[in-house]
Amino acid sequence: MNTELEKPVEPASPGEDVARAEQAAQPVAAGAEVRAPGGTAVRPLPDDALIIVPVRNLVLFPGVVLPLSVGRERSLAAVQEAVRQERPIGVLLQRQPEEDDPAPDALHWVGTSAAVMRYITAPDGSHHAIARGMRRFRVLQFLDDYPFHAARVQFIDDPESTDAEIEGRARAVKQRAIEILQLLPQVPEEMVAALQGVEGAARLADFVAGLMDASAEEKQALLEMFDLRTRLDRLLEMLSHRVEVLKVSREVEERTRESITDVNRKHLLREQMRTIQKELGEGEESAADVEELERAIDAAKMPEEVEKAARKELKRLQRMPEAAGEYSMVRTYLEWLVELPWTAVPPPAIDIAEARKVLDRDHFGLEKVKRRILEYLAVHKLNPSGKSPILCFVGPPGVGKTSLGQSIAKATGRKFARVSLGGVHDEAEIRGHRRTYIGALPGNIIQNLRKTGTRNCVMMLDEVDKLGMGGFQGDPASALLEVLDPEQNATFRDNYLGVPFDLSQVMFICTANVLDTIPGPLRDRMEVIELPGYTAQEKLEIARRYLVPRRLEAAGLAASRCTIDDAALMAIIDDYTREAGVRNLEREIGRVFRHVAVRIAEGDAQAVAIGRDDVAAILGPRRFEAEVAMRAGVPGVATGLAWTPVGGDILFIEAARMPGSGKLILTGQLGDVMKESAQAAVSLIKARAELLGIAQDGLDKSDIHIHVPAGATPKDGPSAGVAMFVALASLFTRRPVRADLAMTGEISLRGLVLPIGGVKEKVLAALRAGIHTVMLPARNRRDLEDIPADARAKLEFVWIENVDEALATALAAA
Repeated sequence: MNTELEKPVEPASPGEDVARAEQAAQPVAAGAEVRAPGGTAVRPLPDDALIIVPVRNLVLFPGVVLPLSVGRERSLAAVQEAVRQERPIGVLLQRQPEEDDPAPDALHWVGTSAAVMRYITAPDGSHHAIARGMRRFRVLQFLDDYPFHAARVQFIDDPESTDAEIEGRARAVKQRAIEILQLLPQVPEEMVAALQGVEGAARLADFVAGLMDASAEEKQALLEMFDLRTRLDRLLEMLSHRVEVLKVSREVEERTRESITDVNRKHLLREQMRTIQKELGEGEESAADVEELERAIDAAKMPEEVEKAARKELKRLQRMPEAAGEYSMVRTYLEWLVELPWTAVPPPAIDIAEARKVLDRDHFGLEKVKRRILEYLAVHKLNPSGKSPILCFVGPPGVGKTSLGQSIAKATGRKFARVSLGGVHDEAEIRGHRRTYIGALPGNIIQNLRKTGTRNCVMMLDEVDKLGMGGFQGDPASALLEVLDPEQNATFRDNYLGVPFDLSQVMFICTANVLDTIPGPLRDRMEVIELPGYTAQEKLEIARRYLVPRRLEAAGLAASRCTIDDAALMAIIDDYTREAGVRNLEREIGRVFRHVAVRIAEGDAQAVAIGRDDVAAILGPRRFEAEVAMRAGVPGVATGLAWTPVGGDILFIEAARMPGSGKLILTGQLGDVMKESAQAAVSLIKARAELLGIAQDGLDKSDIHIHVPAGATPKDGPSAGVAMFVALASLFTRRPVRADLAMTGEISLRGLVLPIGGVKEKVLAALRAGIHTVMLPARNRRDLEDIPADARAKLEFVWIENVDEALATALAAA
């Protein structure tokens, strides 16, 4: 239904509405003066004047009945005044529908006079009028000083008599109109009968024009055609075009219904849309997307195989309707292809000296790692086409593995990307999902290359030792084999892309805490560089250079307002953070500075200097005691050295005897290998009882209990064999073990001391615990150079080949 689109006025109260309706029902005598809605008298309208009602998006033709929704104040006054005076109104179309109070120039000056057949005020306060078109008119002059639009008009009537040409045109119009009604679905038969019953060419033209589905401007143009022959010709042209559109629509529907079953309703609708777009020449937006993708493919400079696959998918996209479910999948796939860095970017100029400065500025120590990075840069400078190395940094938490990767990217002038592999258990995280799945995406490798926008980047695969085990979702560790193999990754194939991608220019850096959980084939593809724990002196340097400035900034303190001396830092290192890295050290320094920030913020101090004596007051009692001093002078106790994923540590082997039958009791959550070491140590004691001066009866009639604190921590490995043997010898000979001595080494039943691993971590753990002498297998002498020079200077190393040498060094004189 066509209605006037107007902004409604404030609804009247129920009393005002009744009074207005009663006033509207009382006719006004001709020649009486006109009054405004407020009661103000205005001069009467001339005889050739009409009360004008502007309308939006609506054209009223003579002989046509239409409802009008009246909302604007001036329009409401006009309709009510017309009802009171029983005068017709003049309906004029606005040029700009959005105007609320149009001026005369904003109206078309040709309109239709109309009789108000009925005026209704609804319960919600809205006003409606039923108007019947009467005669065309042309505005001669708009009149001022009225509470509504008013104008002097000239009426234009169609001729009474018509010739044969007009009658013929009228007949053609009627036939075309009936044809349209027959093509439209669900048209009432009464409408066809009403159309056939219209007599007269002028009435027929206005009737058909009022029913046509045309824009307001097109209908206004018909209204302004005063010549009947011209009006009929234009109407016939519009009807013919509409008939052709409806015929094409019906043909489209019939052809589509023949090719597709009724079951697939959605596909039917898509096919209809596709056919309609083809017939009407639409779908420009989809064509623009295809053109944009084609230009992007040209600019991407893809390899021949990749470009061939991309253009094949582009052709599929061109033939596919935009509403198809697969359209977005193909488009997303092409967007991924064009946004990947297929072309190799020339690497930045390599400055070895500058790279050395960057590495030294960002990290203290780690000379072995820095030397390997500089070696790579030197080789790459001399041979730019060489393959990038695949490094694996292995070390305890907090030693700077991840930050070292960022420094390498900075030193080499490359972009940095990080892929966290901790807990990843799906192969698709590496290789991507196949495009058959909804929401499929490439793997993390391709996604990060898209983010960096270059193949010459540093990509860190963090926590590679924590990959999930292979299951029904595939093995991610096996998927990494192709990524980390320099001979294969030049043709890496992601499941989503389905085409090879060159990863040979990517510098991969892996990080891990332990090597044991990394599968052998994957470990074989990486160059392992171990990052052991730091010595106390190294931690002090790191704290001074990096941790203190960073924590000062985090606490909002200027360096001039808070200072901390080396003695205080050493107290934090020794008494509060016994660790391989510096992560907890940074936390404790942060706690100290936050305490200072509270004092300064409260106004208790302007500047604070932290000394060694202040640390305990801020951080509380010492967390780590000198256990070596506590265990000194106790027979049956030996200090061993252990390797853990978070660095080295010391452990105490405690042995006790009690009357019994020679049974061996082992406690402390020992693993199978460690239990076997304990059994080997007991057997060795029994075999050497005579040499050690131990009575055989004492061994046979005593139960032996070996305990390794802490009991809640699982322990395993063969390197505690020497310590267990020494503890048992101390127990039975009643000679205490030196308190300043720690030992490690595997034993055999022949009494030989065999080499072990993790020497550097164990030695640093002994140094942290206050040990002065370390006893090591002689065959581990080669590992001495891995130990920092300052640690070697503070320790005495005793190299042993058999257990006799161990007893000679460890046991105090009788």
